[in-house]
Amino acid sequence: MSDDVYSVEQVAARLDLHPRTVRGYIRAGRLRATRIGKQYRITRADLDALTGRPAPARPRSVEVSSIVQVDAVDRVTADRLGTLLLAAANTGADPGRPLRVQVVHEPERDRMRLVVLGDPAATADLLRLLDALLTDVLAEGAKDA
Repeated sequence: MSDDVYSVEQVAARLDLHPRTVRGYIRAGRLRATRIGKQYRITRADLDALTGRPAPARPRSVEVSSIVQVDAVDRVTADRLGTLLLAAANTGADPGRPLRVQVVHEPERDRMRLVVLGDPAATADLLRLLDALLTDVLAEGAKDA
């Protein structure tokens, strides 16, 4: 809801009406207004209700949930990847729409699971980073073998 408040004269000018007509709408109950002293004040929401304008739509909220499973990852590598991904998620993120990341390592299966919840674009960026990191880890593993 907007905090805009108008006088009778401002409403009359916006609607191209005479101020007496606007006062008549108020007295008849067609236009809600608050009386302050000898003057009326009309909110934007009440003016929009009179003119039939719909209330502004709420912005849509979109959230993505992703689960990534990476096999053949030891505990040290999982910790390193998790730290890098958490740092990336918390750096430069929009405080109003945080990216939530959880990293779980299953030592009995040498498996890492990554759960990401958040904005589609930020999630995609984080998954691209994970892909690049995994490419580097695989390249290091090939060199060590």
